[in-house]
Amino acid sequence: MERMDVSVCGFGDNVVDRYVDIKTMYPGGNAVNFAVYAKMCGAARTAYMGIFGNDDPAEHVIASLAEEGVETVKCEQLIGPNGASCNTVDETGDRIFLESNEGGIRGDSRYVLDRFDLEYLRQFDLVHSGNYCFTERELPKIKAAGIPVSFDFSDDSPWEYYEQVAPSVDYAFMSASELTEDETKERLQKVVALGPSFASATRGAWGCIAYDGERFYRQPSKPVPVMKDTMGAGDSFLTSFLVRHIALGKDGQHGSEAIEAALDFAAGFASQVCGLEGAWGHGKRYE
Repeated sequence: MERMDVSVCGFGDNVVDRYVDIKTMYPGGNAVNFAVYAKMCGAARTAYMGIFGNDDPAEHVIASLAEEGVETVKCEQLIGPNGASCNTVDETGDRIFLESNEGGIRGDSRYVLDRFDLEYLRQFDLVHSGNYCFTERELPKIKAAGIPVSFDFSDDSPWEYYEQVAPSVDYAFMSASELTEDETKERLQKVVALGPSFASATRGAWGCIAYDGERFYRQPSKPVPVMKDTMGAGDSFLTSFLVRHIALGKDGQHGSEAIEAALDFAAGFASQVCGLEGAWGHGKRYE
């Protein structure tokens, strides 16, 4: 993968995804996946900031991030269970969520950014978070510090949540498989009107529709060489889009052509990720 002069940080959730049918756990979480996928698709520097528990799942995520070359120097480790979910995969490779411990100790605590954390984050081109990260109160601090923010609203954020969070966001992402094309476009327009300069909605096999405040973009999905698991499909798409878009901007390429090129790059990268077990491998047996 081409090396790009891009530095990004994922801020928020980390979990282990336990696949109950094969008794194997994989590291994951939107913010962690973002940091790992950014490294995989060519970003020169990636980091993760968040809270770990002190159990075996936490140690597995920490060790896996180290193996992938992701910075964790601003993480915190507390006494308690790490975030964990139980999942399985159907015959088509689609993930099926069974249950979650709601973030474990991370759900009972909050990462509160101080001036030194913000000084660290200013080293990055962008900070990414999401609606399972418990970081909503910290986003205005990052925005006020002049650091671009991306946010994944997933597929289950009510409109009131968009109204609360989107004004602190520069890039908004969501899943809209349950919406029609017209409904998706209307949602994207409403989100951009709240403050983000760009919004994107993935629609499964129908690809992606994006909006930059002036025009809509349509990006078809690309064939998956060997389908194993869709766990990281959305996260890998938004990550690789952002990394490529930032890199193109640094090369002096802006506007619709840069967005189209980054969307195409993202579709290709996401199709490759669907060939990995778990979100990005590193499976470990558990009892």
